[in-house]
Amino acid sequence: MLEDNDTLRGYPSIHGGLMETIDYQVTGMTCEHCERAVSTEVAQVAGVDNVKVSATDGVLHVTTGTGVDDTAVLAAVDEAGYAAVRK
Repeated sequence: MLEDNDTLRGYPSIHGGLMETIDYQVTGMTCEHCERAVSTEVAQVAGVDNVKVSATDGVLHVTTGTGVDDTAVLAAVDEAGYAAVRK
């Protein structure tokens, strides 16, 4: 898993497509534990290559090379105990 989403945009993914970052607004996160919980759940969604979460900004960045199902990402955030909407 790569750490810096900015280095991924426009480059081929390990799955063969071009990398795309999709942003979500997440409510209820307050700390690093919250970030880890969301990151752990979302990382399990099919098509997710990288996850970056900020409790400070309430933002979730999902990087994919094959596309992801928004419903699956939102369900993963819900499973972590938070609510999200695509930005």
